[in-house]
Amino acid sequence: MSSRRLLATALLSAGLLASLAACSSSAADTGSDGGQGFVSGDGSSQVIDRADRVEIGEVAGTTLEGEQLALDDFAGDVVVVNIWGSWCAPCRAEAPALQQVSVDAEKDGVQFVGINTRDQEAAAIAFEKNFGITYPSLVDTDGRLQLAFRDSLPANSIPSTLVIDRNGLVAARVLGASTYSELTDLVDQVAAER
Repeated sequence: MSSRRLLATALLSAGLLASLAACSSSAADTGSDGGQGFVSGDGSSQVIDRADRVEIGEVAGTTLEGEQLALDDFAGDVVVVNIWGSWCAPCRAEAPALQQVSVDAEKDGVQFVGINTRDQEAAAIAFEKNFGITYPSLVDTDGRLQLAFRDSLPANSIPSTLVIDRNGLVAARVLGASTYSELTDLVDQVAAER
């Protein structure tokens, strides 16, 4: 192979590797949601001081199963809300942990609700079936339900998980994919509050 051809091949390979690295390290992503962008958080979590907690707006709608559901249905309970999309790789990564925490926390009366955002219904249902998700998810095709959390979350941070205390206030949050131990710790802290 000529040195010119070797150089051209090396440059092409380097360019390809650079573009792949840029894709994999970028925080922005698009999916089958028609090109809507999202920014995946860094996975940071925090418990919010009681004095700094905020109320959420009304969150109600139709679930992927076709049932009507409102967060007000769980008044007095600790509620974990996960905002997700089937097109979101970090959402797929965290799904098994969310499902397991939902099962483990059920004995403490903790409720889980998903908000499936900017997704196609068939893809969202397949996601739930694939990961064995047993808690309900509200359909949020246009991102309207996310606006109820505008004082607690960046609007385009997907996935995000919120823990709502027994008074209906946002008590903890995870920006980005959560883990089993991280989410269990947050849920336990909020559930122990009286």
